[in-house]
Amino acid sequence: MGGAVLYVPDVETAPDERARAWRPDVPGVGEVLHAHFTEHAYPAHTHDLWTVLLVDTGVVDYAMDGRPRNAPAGTVSVLPPDVPHDGRSAAEGGFDKRVVYVDERWLPPALTGAAVDRPVVADADLGRAATRLHDVMARPGDELEAESRLALVAERIQRHLTRGELPTSRPDPVLARQVRDRLDAELVHPPSLEDLALDLGVHPTHVVRAFGRAYGIAPHRYVTGRRIDRARRLLLDGVAPAEVAVEVGFHDQSHLTRHFRRLLGTTPQRWRVASR
Repeated sequence: MGGAVLYVPDVETAPDERARAWRPDVPGVGEVLHAHFTEHAYPAHTHDLWTVLLVDTGVVDYAMDGRPRNAPAGTVSVLPPDVPHDGRSAAEGGFDKRVVYVDERWLPPALTGAAVDRPVVADADLGRAATRLHDVMARPGDELEAESRLALVAERIQRHLTRGELPTSRPDPVLARQVRDRLDAELVHPPSLEDLALDLGVHPTHVVRAFGRAYGIAPHRYVTGRRIDRARRLLLDGVAPAEVAVEVGFHDQSHLTRHFRRLLGTTPQRWRVASR
C-alpha cells in the first residue's frame, strides 16, 4: 500500500485552543483529529462515521442521545454514527483529545445500541493501544502498521461492547502462510490488510491474529524486518542509504533510518561505512 498522507489545514480555533486534522492512507479511516480545547463547547451534532475518542488530559463532558456522559483522561469513548452528541470541558485548563473516525468495516452497525448505552471504556490497555495507533498514524510510510494496530484496537472495543461475546479467532496456519507468501512477493508495495482479508475471505483482525500466532510477530513487523534484511545487503554493496530506502519500500531515508536504528542500534550510513 502507499500514497501520501493528506494533511487538512489546522481547524480554526481561539488563540488558546488548537487542532490539527489529517487523513492517513489507512482503509476505513475517514479522518484523524488531535486537539486541545479550553473554552470551546461543541453543540449537538452527528457524524457519518464512528468516533473513537481518546482523552489524554482533562475531562470531557458530553451528552449522547440525551444522556449525560463523563470521559476522564485515559478513557476511550466510542460514539456511533448518526447519534447526536455534544461536548465540553469539565475541568479547568481544558482537555486534550485524539480522535480517529472509522467506518463500519472496523465497527459494525450492530454495535450502535451498546455504544449508546456504555460509550466510555475505562481500559488502560485500550488507552495505550490507541495511543500507539495515533503515534503511528502521524508517520507517513507506516500505514500497514497503523492498519494492524487499528484492527486490534477495534477488536478490543468490540469485546467491551459485546461484553466478551465476540468469538475468539482460532489458529489458522494455512492462512498465515498465504499471508506470508503475499508479503514476501510484494514486499516493496505490500497489500493492505483489507486487500489480504478480501482475497482470503476473512476479517482484517483475523489476518493479524492468525499471522501473529503462526510467526510470533504482526504482519507489519515481518515486512519491516524483511525490508531491513534487504537494506543491509544493499548497503554492503555500497548503495547509498537514500537509494536503499526507495529500493526496499521505505517512504524515504528518514523512514529507513528510524526502523534501521530500532532494529540494529545504528544508522544505515554508519552500517555502510563500517562494513567497508
